[in-house]
Amino acid sequence: MKTSSKTFISLVVTLMVGSSINAQFFKKLAKKAERAAERTVERRVERETSEKTDQALDSILEPGSGGSQAPDVNNQGGNAPANTGNGPSGNTNTGTPSASSEKSIAIYSKFDYVPGDKLLFFDDYANDFIGDFPSKWNTNGSGEVVTIGNSPQRWMELIPGHNIYYLPNVPNLPEEYTIEFDLLTYGMDNKTSSTTGIEVSLSDDENFQAGLHFARAWIPVGQYAAFGIRTRNHIHGEGSIINSEVQSDIRQAVLNQPHISIAVNNARFRLWVNEEKYVDIPQMVPENKLTTLKFKVSGLKDGKEKIFISNLKVAEGGVDLRRKLLSEGKVSTNGILFDVGSANIQPQSMGIIRQISQVLQQEPSMKLKIVGHTDADGSEESNLKLSKDRAEAVKNALVSVYDVSMDRLISEGKGESEPVGDNNTSDGKAQNRRVEFIKQ
Repeated sequence: MKTSSKTFISLVVTLMVGSSINAQFFKKLAKKAERAAERTVERRVERETSEKTDQALDSILEPGSGGSQAPDVNNQGGNAPANTGNGPSGNTNTGTPSASSEKSIAIYSKFDYVPGDKLLFFDDYANDFIGDFPSKWNTNGSGEVVTIGNSPQRWMELIPGHNIYYLPNVPNLPEEYTIEFDLLTYGMDNKTSSTTGIEVSLSDDENFQAGLHFARAWIPVGQYAAFGIRTRNHIHGEGSIINSEVQSDIRQAVLNQPHISIAVNNARFRLWVNEEKYVDIPQMVPENKLTTLKFKVSGLKDGKEKIFISNLKVAEGGVDLRRKLLSEGKVSTNGILFDVGSANIQPQSMGIIRQISQVLQQEPSMKLKIVGHTDADGSEESNLKLSKDRAEAVKNALVSVYDVSMDRLISEGKGESEPVGDNNTSDGKAQNRRVEFIKQ
């Protein structure tokens, strides 16, 4: 009985102490939530003020624009990706662009990234089994293809480790090329380490070493402070000429499935996160030495934080389409991306449409035919309709965003009838999903 009484008293004391600790914990939590709410309001006010300033400047610097800069993209919330890939899954037309899509396109209206026009590599893991390591990659660590929530979009999870690299099977990198991919983060919060991020590396080593020559960029995903994008190169015998950190606050972007774009033009290295260019270094890449693209993640807390990538596209070129259209009277590009099975233009494609608009502004008598093409997934009838809708969407973007007169443009769709690649492969399908601009 005495032992039982002591046990009961001990339990009561424990519960009382626990209640006290819990009360203190919840008070601290409430204070943190209050401070977080205050910071959110402050950021919102700063953002709205900045947007209004941008609108005023746009109306002054760009007469005729009417200050039509759209507000920032709404936070879609959560970390599960929307189905925004450009992969081969389904070609069912889902109708006209949504309001949020139109706002995104307006924000990207000054985006100056132009992807390469000769596809070297594309992977959305469409031909891989869930849970397997993707067949078109190599690693000295581990990783797997996954889906998130109800979205059909597939992602590769990158697992951190000491000198663990992920290498897509890209042919030797040329002198001028572009790299694009979608990034997804999970489990990031204000305690995520400042060392947490993803590294994109260009190297002369074809395996799992840094290499004697390299150029790389490290993209942070930590949330408790605005960490910079780090850039570094190395030239054998000379050491690191570039070793810097570019000021950036991409905390909100990395929580909302950002699109990363990189352009390499000989020694010049540029990097965009969504529509904003953060890195533009003229002499960063050791010329004629780097052959291999590599990815690496670091700083992830095991079991809590995860990093995924998808829709990796590497393409040779990134040339000025304006000169090609003027000299040859025709350009074909697979750099204008659409939502899966939809005519909704992915806003990061606006760099190409912007260049086409500049040609039309320079040549006021020029008229253009816009021709849409699809891959062979789905029926011929649905693909023909989809290609027409996509060509019309590009036409509407030129008219509504860049003020091109509608009577200078005609649109046409050819569906799957004129393939330029193998419809049995992801690469071939990506080549076939293209838009042509033809001088009339």
